[in-house]
Amino acid sequence: MIIRPRRLRRTRAIRDMVRETHLSPKDFIAPLFVKHGKNLKDPIQSMPGQFQFTPDTLMAEAEELWNSGVPALILFGLPDGKDATGSRSWADDSIVQIAIKAIKDHLPDMVVMTDVCLCEYTDHGHCGVISGRDVDNDATLDLLARQSVSHCRAGADFVAPSDMMDGRIGHIRHALDDAGFTDRGILSYAVKYASAFYGPFRDAAESAPQFGDRTGYQMDPANALEAIKEAELDIEEGADMIMVKPALPYLDIIARVRDVSLLPLAAYNVSGEYAMVKAAASKGWLDGERAMMEMLLAIKRAGADLILTYFAKEAARKLRNES
Repeated sequence: MIIRPRRLRRTRAIRDMVRETHLSPKDFIAPLFVKHGKNLKDPIQSMPGQFQFTPDTLMAEAEELWNSGVPALILFGLPDGKDATGSRSWADDSIVQIAIKAIKDHLPDMVVMTDVCLCEYTDHGHCGVISGRDVDNDATLDLLARQSVSHCRAGADFVAPSDMMDGRIGHIRHALDDAGFTDRGILSYAVKYASAFYGPFRDAAESAPQFGDRTGYQMDPANALEAIKEAELDIEEGADMIMVKPALPYLDIIARVRDVSLLPLAAYNVSGEYAMVKAAASKGWLDGERAMMEMLLAIKRAGADLILTYFAKEAARKLRNES
């Protein structure tokens, strides 16, 4: 007797009935870049279809996302000044704080998350305070906590520390609780690799390090067991959700972290993954829309509950049109 799995693939209706993994616009978190100014929507050359917004144009983008079914966004700020400690990151009149208030006034139900890190705000481009030629882990913790409290004071629902300093989740949790923000969550970049796939993001956020690299605090791409350790530590320290970044080259890591965590698991479909698809599609080398959906489906299939992706609006619209 021949076993015929093809019977379950014969028509689209049958395929839909037996599909194991499903994507929804509610799975997506849209990363957005915001800077000071008015009526600006500056294209990011290495990320076609992505922009640096000012708070007024950001509102229109947030509304489009919401109307497409995307429930959440994460903000990255381009400040009006940089210094050695990234002090604009925790100023109440800084760009992310302004953007949070504007979004919450306009779309109060939208989930607003914020990247918490110093790299966009420091004149050296590293994710913490510099001591000699190295990042001082413990001296950075208080500054990340101040940034987190400032974001929540502006109305953020979740802060998302991406710096990879040891102990920062517990430090931020204590600071938020002490400031009265016991109801605000932490999405931890628990497993963040030192990856080549961040290049376009650093153009977008204007945050490339001015010397050295980030291999001293971001993870070695060769390590898998260390990912479990990092995830478990952040869970113990009080993270509400955890993340693996990047996503596509680390599907195995997403699956392994999924096996050990009961928390919601996010994965960041990063700028380099996005840019590769857009570049190849522009050359006619692949079907960009199909590649986008296959990529996102693979990330979900690996075990991610939520996907941070620059494809959020485009993919959400496609899914809604198909439903």
